[in-house]
Amino acid sequence: MQTLTIAGLESVYEQLAEALDRAAQAQRELFLVKLALLAAEALGEPERFAELTEAALLDL
Repeated sequence: MQTLTIAGLESVYEQLAEALDRAAQAQRELFLVKLALLAAEALGEPERFAELTEAALLDL
């Protein structure tokens, strides 16, 4: 699996922030779900997606 550089992570963060700004407030949750499903499909590993989901829940 390929990992992102710090610059790559910053780019992803900026893209996500801009997309959230473009989405209507009431549609942001739906946007995030759609994005997560697209990312899971691209990842192609349900078990790894489950691990990442748990990691994202830490320290919220």
